[in-house]
Amino acid sequence: MRRDYLWPTLLLSLLLLLAIFFSLGLGAVSITPGQVWAALNPQISPEAVSPAVHTIVWDFRLARVLLAALVGAALAGAGAAFQGLFRNPLADPFVIGASGGAALGATLAMAFGWTIAWLGFAPVSLAAFAGAMLAVILAYTISEVSGQTNILALLLAGTALSSAFSAGVSLLLVLNDHDFVNIFFWLMGGFSGRSWDDLWLALPYIAVGLLGLGLLARPLDVLAFGEETAQGLGVSVRPVRLLIVLCATLATAAAVANSGIIGFVGLIAPHIARLLWGPVHALLIPTSILLGALLLVIADTAARTIMAPVELPVGILTSLLGAPFFLYLLRTRREMF
Repeated sequence: MRRDYLWPTLLLSLLLLLAIFFSLGLGAVSITPGQVWAALNPQISPEAVSPAVHTIVWDFRLARVLLAALVGAALAGAGAAFQGLFRNPLADPFVIGASGGAALGATLAMAFGWTIAWLGFAPVSLAAFAGAMLAVILAYTISEVSGQTNILALLLAGTALSSAFSAGVSLLLVLNDHDFVNIFFWLMGGFSGRSWDDLWLALPYIAVGLLGLGLLARPLDVLAFGEETAQGLGVSVRPVRLLIVLCATLATAAAVANSGIIGFVGLIAPHIARLLWGPVHALLIPTSILLGALLLVIADTAARTIMAPVELPVGILTSLLGAPFFLYLLRTRREMF
């Protein structure tokens, strides 16, 4: 690891740990940092902390905050990979239909009251995960021409499928207005009511997806010079591209299934990381992961404290904060686009 990369990475990691720590004390019930530390520290007697504080920290907030960090890491890592793969700074984790497929799957599950659970997934999460994976597989299959995947066709197929899925969600909302509130809040994204089960369920899928993207950092760098150049340098373009899409989609689908649709994290975090380290994916992907986790922990904390005890959907906050920031980048960093 480069020395000039080490200290900023350690600083980002420290900021993430501090954000997680202070987030545990904020919410409808405020807890002092000393009480949070006492609840987390196994060397401090449990009698030193009230049962209520212990329950809030361990049973309600810690799993939720860690899940927010995990989802932020997944969206940011997938966003960095898709931006590199498509050589498009506007690409995000949902660019090839994952969000549309997840939204339609979750809406179908809620509208028709599905009760099927599998591998620990609750019915709505299972439907969202399956919808995201099926949407990307469909977009990839449609874009295949004569055994070759056209990168522009993949983008267009994802865009068309997303529009079709959005129309399906709107139709279901019109036909099932009694489920409107539940569906609306799921679509806006958030972590209310998430537990340790949700965290342990998402962790292996997201870990495999992000680890795979980390191992594919070098091929992503080569693909940035174009397919012909990549082939000339010995990269098997088609299987490498398929692996990148699979890893990014796996992380995205697991994140969406447990959080709903949260925009802008996967778009903004890679751009900030690129400002710090440039386009080298071996540095860009891990930095994006740390930044994405940090951004979503802060956003989730704000969502449950700004109007406490009322909780705002996290997706609304990330869009409200992310859109102006992205416009600022567009205005001041034109060379990136």
